[in-house]
Amino acid sequence: MSRSRRVLPALPPWLAHALRAQRGPVPWSAVTRGALSAGPLLLVAVQVGRTSLGVVAAIAAMLAGINDRPGSRRVSVKRIGVPALGGALGLVVGTYAGQQTGAVVLTVILTCVGLVAGSISAIGPVASAVGTQLLVASAIGAGMPLPEPGWERALAYVAGAGWLLVLRLVLPTPGSLTGDFRFDGERKAVADVYDAVAELLDAVGGPEAIRRRAALTAALDHAQDALAGPRLRRYASSSTERRLHAQYAAALPLAEAATALAWAGEAVAERASEGPRRLAAAVRGNNHTGPLPAPSRSAPALRALDDALLHAAEVFDQGRGGDLHTRPRTPRDRLRAAFGSAGREYGLRVALCFGASSAAAQALHQGQWYGQHEHWYWLPATAVFLVKPDLGPLASRVLNRAAGTVLGAVLFAGFAVVLPRPEGLIALVALSGALIPVATRHFAAQTAVVTVLVLALVMVGGEPQASMGRIGETLLACAIVLIVGHLPMPGQRGGGVRARLAAASEAAYAYLTHVLDEADTPRIGTSGTPAERRAAAAERRVTDRATASDHRVIPSDDRATRWTLRREAYRTLAEARTAISLSAHELPALARHTEGADEVADLLERLVDTTTACAVHLDDTGRIGPEHTERLTALLGELAGPVERVGLRPPGTPLAG
Repeated sequence: MSRSRRVLPALPPWLAHALRAQRGPVPWSAVTRGALSAGPLLLVAVQVGRTSLGVVAAIAAMLAGINDRPGSRRVSVKRIGVPALGGALGLVVGTYAGQQTGAVVLTVILTCVGLVAGSISAIGPVASAVGTQLLVASAIGAGMPLPEPGWERALAYVAGAGWLLVLRLVLPTPGSLTGDFRFDGERKAVADVYDAVAELLDAVGGPEAIRRRAALTAALDHAQDALAGPRLRRYASSSTERRLHAQYAAALPLAEAATALAWAGEAVAERASEGPRRLAAAVRGNNHTGPLPAPSRSAPALRALDDALLHAAEVFDQGRGGDLHTRPRTPRDRLRAAFGSAGREYGLRVALCFGASSAAAQALHQGQWYGQHEHWYWLPATAVFLVKPDLGPLASRVLNRAAGTVLGAVLFAGFAVVLPRPEGLIALVALSGALIPVATRHFAAQTAVVTVLVLALVMVGGEPQASMGRIGETLLACAIVLIVGHLPMPGQRGGGVRARLAAASEAAYAYLTHVLDEADTPRIGTSGTPAERRAAAAERRVTDRATASDHRVIPSDDRATRWTLRREAYRTLAEARTAISLSAHELPALARHTEGADEVADLLERLVDTTTACAVHLDDTGRIGPEHTERLTALLGELAGPVERVGLRPPGTPLAG
């Protein structure tokens, strides 16, 4: 007799995302920095009688702590310092606008700030953090009456963020004192690349190969960012840094060979992954590799893997520097992102949310809804975090923000009853600062910790307890953002997803064109859709290159360019994947606007993998094999229809907008 099993219904995507949290070890270094940032700053300010400036500095340190993510020290300068400058500018704008204008003019000014901040957020993660702090600080400057002029508040803000940045640059990471501890973030990032190569080789021929290849892309992106941070000199000046650059560059041919093996789908011997793992250990221990086990040389990809291991062993012994294979974004690229379809759509949405919440907050303030509270910044500042797609889909953000605010407000109400003032509240600020690096793994937890911290700060600054009012303002902000988030906007919805998918498509075709090594592009016919004509031309290039009989050696400069294009193709694909995943977890009314984007991303990913396999085969034989030709032709044909359906222009033409 069969037993019936109760099957629980699957959660809708928007709800499942709201319950999902990141996992990983506790970042004790970031926890230590958080404990030493906002709390001590506030304590010093109270001791010297400048409490209000201490509150501003502690808020800046809190926001800097949210941006204090794993990575190299050099990258942290950009990731923490640049947004802090944007926040200082926002504080000045908000302060003087709030002091010199009325409610209507102030609302117009803040709406314009929202338009600018939203548009620049489309440029990238750092620009998005700049936009966030610009908006939050302008709301605080306008809605938090303080005795100091705007320029003093801005200096205090920069000092607060700068203090956390100093801690990030000076304090060593536990267990990272091997060699030059200044580069512990870079060393870990490069070692993770070799580990990711080894894990991909172990997964070749199995169901985990696709996920491991994506993990390798993420590791390469992280290492590239860690090594390519801002610098005073154009080239690496330290021998340790030059060695790390060389070790990263030596990982690229290994990654290429491993990707080609994964594309072939035939399992390899276990010893194939031993070499990359020994290289990872050598990076972490800052020592030589010793003898490396050589894999079988029975196939082009295995021969490429063996050659890459030999090259890496030589590089590890010499370590004379290496190209990071990056193509820096030009000012024109950034302007195109800010003023393109994604920047316009997001800028309008941020402007409406920020302007509407600022107007509502001032109306409530004028109507004495706040009672004894003079501060009205909470409502627009909450709207800023709710409208940011970096923090998850809209429904997930709203649910987590509401739940986190209620939890944080209730917790603080209990703390406010029993803690002495101001000592107990300052200790609570320090504890909250220490919890932020862990709480950033889930938006509700982050909101709860930030709510406790901010409520403690404003009470130290002289404001009465305001937990219930903050809950009401948060729910109102949630309603505003939900309404504005579903309003029709000029142009096509899903502009952010389409912009990233278009960038990935351009990068994939540029990589393919380079590998095919066609100096003269065949003339494109006039029949069919633009995407079909593009695919037909690419198919002819594949056939022409496959029939070439010359066995030539690929020049090293060509390989360097190829690796740069490959890195860009995989990086843009990863960014598109992230945007598509977030869009897929929106409410159905929003998710439907990007239907079919995941299919295009899948095909582009397969196209880039196949191109990588072609490149390895070309290095070994001087021609493209029949299997590669067949796969490329099929993929280019499959791409024509989905690209048109999602509203993209074919690669090689200017992007829409």
